[in-house]
Amino acid sequence: VFGFVHFLPLGPLCGGLIWDSQTHSSSPYSSREVDRMVSMPIGGLSYVQGCTKKHLNSKTVGQCLETTAQRVPEREALVVLHEDVRLTFAQLKEEVDKAASGLLSIGLCKGDRLGMWGPNSYAWVLMQLATAQAGIILVSVNPAYQAKELEYVLKKVGCKALVFPKQFKTQQYYNILKQICPDVENAQPGALKSQRLPDLTTVISVDAPLPGTLLLDEVVAAGSTRQHLDQLQYNQQFLSCHDPINIQFTSGTTGSPKGATLSHYNIVNNSNILGERLKLHEKTPEQLRMILPNPLYHCLGSVAGTMMCLMYGATLILASPIFNGKKALEAISRERGSFLYGTPTMFVDILNQPDFSSYDISTMCGGVIAGSPAPPELIRAIINKINMKDLVVAYGTTENSPVTFAHFPEDTVEQKAESVGRIMPHTEARIMNMEAGTLAKLNTPGELCIRGYCVMLGYWGEPQKTEEAVDQDKWYWTGDVATMNEQGFCKIVGRSKDMIIRGGENIYPAELEDFFHTHPKVQEVQVVGVKDDRMGEEICACIRLKDGEETTVEEIKAFCKGKISHFKIPRYIVFVTNYPLTISGKIQKFKLREQMERHLNL
Repeated sequence: VFGFVHFLPLGPLCGGLIWDSQTHSSSPYSSREVDRMVSMPIGGLSYVQGCTKKHLNSKTVGQCLETTAQRVPEREALVVLHEDVRLTFAQLKEEVDKAASGLLSIGLCKGDRLGMWGPNSYAWVLMQLATAQAGIILVSVNPAYQAKELEYVLKKVGCKALVFPKQFKTQQYYNILKQICPDVENAQPGALKSQRLPDLTTVISVDAPLPGTLLLDEVVAAGSTRQHLDQLQYNQQFLSCHDPINIQFTSGTTGSPKGATLSHYNIVNNSNILGERLKLHEKTPEQLRMILPNPLYHCLGSVAGTMMCLMYGATLILASPIFNGKKALEAISRERGSFLYGTPTMFVDILNQPDFSSYDISTMCGGVIAGSPAPPELIRAIINKINMKDLVVAYGTTENSPVTFAHFPEDTVEQKAESVGRIMPHTEARIMNMEAGTLAKLNTPGELCIRGYCVMLGYWGEPQKTEEAVDQDKWYWTGDVATMNEQGFCKIVGRSKDMIIRGGENIYPAELEDFFHTHPKVQEVQVVGVKDDRMGEEICACIRLKDGEETTVEEIKAFCKGKISHFKIPRYIVFVTNYPLTISGKIQKFKLREQMERHLNL
């Protein structure tokens, strides 16, 4: 379907003992040893290779669930507050087995694609784990998709099954499906025949009996017979950790979405390595309570959320169907949450809850911020106000399973505020000078490239696009512009496509965004390039002020004078109340640019 990407094993590269979350076989390292566990760039060039002392894990997702369920059967595995669901690892394992067996019993086979379409829920986690257990490929479908977008992804990857709730808020899933597949209403459940969607045969409703659909509960019940469970057991022996297991559509901040295809090996190892960086092996069960407000259909939610909890026997707590700052705080205080995930936008919202100070957040100790660049002021606020001293900033891309750089919990606030951390184990990174095509010198911007176990299998059904992204030497070109310093800390300065070229000067929006965040009245800012006949592009800063604050364009420009180069001072300053977002909360700069060009009549 796409050119598969294979890697040579690397020799051991650094000192320090490393922990295996599944076998608990070695002694944890002390913080003094961290530096021995991180390889530094050498020769003044922007190339670094992560530690390879510990072996990568060759288990499938199903084998990892089994290991954890045997090790801590009675520990809480999953709490879904809005559905009143609470399951231990033993119970979760039992339900996953029945669901996996049920999917096979209704005619799905290894390698078939099943789309999960809906907000965060128990059914989402169940389908994520059950498909992996059965060898079915989970397609994470954006819950906000409308008919045309849904049709695009279902056709692109040839989905045989689609699972969804009847509706969420104004999003009526069944009715949207009917727009592109009117045949569903009169179909025999499990035997749909549609001309527009020729691959789709099976439509599963999570919560309401609907014409032409099977109910999820019926599928799980069918799977609980001895005969079907035996069939599941038999099928297990044909699964490989290198099989594709998940197709994630890249969030479409640029162009039409592509289906990044990940294997068990990709996500088992990425979640294991991230948990090790977060020192989860040193935590008590009480400290392993993870609050996840991020969407599960997004890589951070399904890998750093579901998978990391499964690897380390941590409790995954879903606070709400879609992000809600108040519900996240309620979950921390009610469930004694210790770790919190989020994008910068989510953390801003949580910190700004009017009754923030009334919540008990005494159990908090750390978390992960990722998804888009985080300004230094925000990092400091999270560490100080939410009690998250072990916060790490993580960086990655869906195509890299996703995390490739992250901090150590004990890195300084300064380091966390000014970079995305250091290279993860078993991962190589280099920064390429975009003009010369050579390795960039340290502290010099260029395009970040990644190589290692974490690189996706490819874009589903798009060998050409896969070749454009992953070169012959197996380097994945991220499209992110980055710098690396002497200690190997990486800083993302922008997207190569976002870079503004104003009269021949390269300007990186992230640098200006960080600068504007130091203004006391500025809540959030996005900088885009807008077209200009004379300069090619001009800088436009779209500023969202803090509640109750007022300022003027002149005051903002005066604030810039003498603090940043004159050519970096934005020609246009526009005060906005919101930004165009992807469903995962990422700002769509290309849409923002179009909006500003219309607004400014350019």
